[in-house]
Amino acid sequence: MVQLMDKIINFFKKEIIFSISLIFAIISCFFIQPTTNYLNYINWDTILLLLVIMIVVEILKNLSVFEMLVRKLLTKISNARQLVMVLVFTCFLSSIFITNDVSLIIFVPFSILALKKVNRSDLIILTVCLQTIAANVGCMVLPIGAPHNIVMFTVSHIPFESFFLILLPYILVSMIFLVILLFFIPRDAITLPEMSKISVSMENFLKRVFSGVDYFLLLTFIALFILIGNLENIPFFNSLFRQFITGNEVLWGIVASQVISNVPAAILLSGFSTNYEAIIVGINIGGFGTLIASMANLISYKILVRECDEFKVRYLVIFTVLNVILLVVLVGVNVLI
Repeated sequence: MVQLMDKIINFFKKEIIFSISLIFAIISCFFIQPTTNYLNYINWDTILLLLVIMIVVEILKNLSVFEMLVRKLLTKISNARQLVMVLVFTCFLSSIFITNDVSLIIFVPFSILALKKVNRSDLIILTVCLQTIAANVGCMVLPIGAPHNIVMFTVSHIPFESFFLILLPYILVSMIFLVILLFFIPRDAITLPEMSKISVSMENFLKRVFSGVDYFLLLTFIALFILIGNLENIPFFNSLFRQFITGNEVLWGIVASQVISNVPAAILLSGFSTNYEAIIVGINIGGFGTLIASMANLISYKILVRECDEFKVRYLVIFTVLNVILLVVLVGVNVLI
């Protein structure tokens, strides 16, 4: 019994967003009797698109495509600032196409290793902070760059180019913010060590690809769709949410993201408002701020703690300060626009 409880607790810690989403979805089922109509709650276009993206990313990852590209770039490096710049903008560019979460999963461990190899562990905290911000900025460029934007893209049917133009001012300001911070990195000379040879194994390739897919993320989406679908059918909650959300989508997108992260916030708000452009702005700005504001933030933190546990307190302080500053700046941009 004790072992079972330990397993449940460990699973809850590992998949906290899925676990909470599932619990709330189950609670909502006591108010709305489960029927086949539950299937209509789920946006299957979102689920399918996310699954396809994750499979493609796993294929590229198992072929070491991303690592090869980064190592090629690193051969051009001569100082610490250039090294950090390459590591940060790799996260920005890759998150455009392979989502911010996957970008950080691939490149944060690589960056920590690279900085340790050149004896610049002092730059790890700032580099990972900037990589996380860069990934959250890069995912705004295309609607396939992050789970929350995939939700909004499939729900709103806003074209690619329009999606980009909605977020363009925030992308530009965030990029300026990143560049300013990068100039605080010293230009100390470094020598990159020999990296181990990359080997690509085709043994059990498909098994590795499909086992690498984050199925709990898909299940999280399904649980959230069921929860929101049930809330929409409970008159009290329907009226309450519409009253508060309508006309204040940007504000609630930011606030909700700080508390429940921007993926659940996207599904929640899009269930009660059709002002999709405002929701898109709110949940993307809302990805900055607290550690929980974006799943990408949690991913980079978990990797840092695993690799450099002694840095976790300083990282949390620096990460929060930088993110809150950027959040305030972007809110100011929204007010001016």
